[in-house]
Amino acid sequence: MRNDPFMRTYSPRQEALARASAQQRPTAAVRPASDTGSALLEAYRVKKEPYYRAVADEVELYEAAYSVRMPVMLKGPTGCGKTRFVEYMAWRLGKPLITVACNEDMTASDLVGRFLLDANGTRWQDGPLAVAARHGAICYLDEVVEARQDTTVVIHPLTDARRQLPLEKKGEMIEAHPDFQIVISYNPGYQSLMKDLKQSTKQRFGALDFNYPEHEVEAEIVAHESGVSLEIAKNLVHIGERARNLKGHGLDEGLSTRMLIYAGSLIAKGVPALGACRMALVRPITDDPDMRDALDSAVTTYF
Repeated sequence: MRNDPFMRTYSPRQEALARASAQQRPTAAVRPASDTGSALLEAYRVKKEPYYRAVADEVELYEAAYSVRMPVMLKGPTGCGKTRFVEYMAWRLGKPLITVACNEDMTASDLVGRFLLDANGTRWQDGPLAVAARHGAICYLDEVVEARQDTTVVIHPLTDARRQLPLEKKGEMIEAHPDFQIVISYNPGYQSLMKDLKQSTKQRFGALDFNYPEHEVEAEIVAHESGVSLEIAKNLVHIGERARNLKGHGLDEGLSTRMLIYAGSLIAKGVPALGACRMALVRPITDDPDMRDALDSAVTTYF
């Protein structure tokens, strides 16, 4: 799905500003920790309802998992709505959402926190996982398999009965807030021996499988998100379905719902359909001339 202005990712600067704001308010000199935490998490609240079209019982299952604070793993191809689903559930439950885009350079300190030097000396800076656990937010680790396994191991104490996060460098043990939950996502199609979760990690989570919706539902989503007519949206979905049939036969991955929305958004802005589809669908997904010709043929079939 396309990015939205209400999506908030972790920013150390946001935390610093929020702490400063909480400390500068003209109230008592010493504020309760809960008040400071509330101010800190305001930047991570999903204030506007995200559009999410349920395709099965995933909403009810997630709500049940959250009620017992079960860690949740979302599995599915890129651009099929995993991140949008987490945003929607955070809004529905009224909980702050701290999103971390995982990558191979991310260290355990990036998640947990580190000591920093400033004009006043040394101070501790909580990482996104520590912020969520300390103050009670949903922490979403997007594409978790992109992170090194020695980094993701730090989530283990938070995903079992202990619900603790040790800050070894600081000598502190965080007891997870009652509202805290951890959610991870990844694309099983990109799994390899070098990029997969350990069984010791997988078995700490409940899992929800995601895939591209059936034709009518996906067309409804594309029409709503891009602003094109339902007829045009259905044609875009037809193109997407034909491309997905080529996965493993020249394409590593099929056209995602996100890409169909991009194409629809261009068409809604007056870009000719052929040009919009070539720019948003065909050119990004492959450089192979034969595959481009095949996808261009699919586009001209419907436009």
